[in-house]
Amino acid sequence: MAEILEAPDPSSAIRELRSLLELPRLLFRFPELARQPRGNGQPVLILPGYGSGDVSTAFLKGYLRLLGYRARGWGLGRNNGNAAELLPRILKRVASLSRRSNCKVHLIGWSFGGYLARELARERGDLIGQVVTLGTPVVGGPKYTVFAKRFQSRGMDVEAMADAIEIRNKVSICTPVIAIYSRRDGIVAWKACIDSNGTNVEHIEVGTTHFGFGFSAEVYKIIAQRLGSIVPDDRPVDPAPPSRP
Repeated sequence: MAEILEAPDPSSAIRELRSLLELPRLLFRFPELARQPRGNGQPVLILPGYGSGDVSTAFLKGYLRLLGYRARGWGLGRNNGNAAELLPRILKRVASLSRRSNCKVHLIGWSFGGYLARELARERGDLIGQVVTLGTPVVGGPKYTVFAKRFQSRGMDVEAMADAIEIRNKVSICTPVIAIYSRRDGIVAWKACIDSNGTNVEHIEVGTTHFGFGFSAEVYKIIAQRLGSIVPDDRPVDPAPPSRP
């Protein structure tokens, strides 16, 4: 019998208070984090979650810069959840970073930001070296989040969105994907973060909350080690997006 996938109960959001513990833990483990594999100027673009902006990813950006990566925020203000509007704008920034560095760009996406990162890799894998997602619902989109009923009350058809995502998932992502998830996530159903169809996906479970992904020492260490394990690809790429019919 297939496992039942449901949105988290709204009461589970109280678990997110545990995220307040992540920052002191991060500071306590900073000496260990500073000894992780270092980068060599490779570009990394960090995409925030729904409703958030670059402020939410500032700690992670600073950490990756400390390790030697050319880490950047997405520079688009608040994530409004409009994928059709955001993807071309992010692609333009990715293409610019790739052109200036003459190598592929690594993407890190938190929650809905991870969905955007995956879709960019699906469309333009030639520009992207690796994708890291943090608590990203790859199945169902908002359908399996605590915001599902709120979206429905605003007239959004979450069922249609889930069906569209299912269709998109039939197109393989060739770029390596590191999917970090947590069973303590009080915002996104952790089962929705599992890409059962992906052939190039590594799933890693951590013990943080959804809001804690951006400040978790455990998550930072995983990101540093996975980025450090990638052999730099300095081959020129064509940053121009393909023409669309």
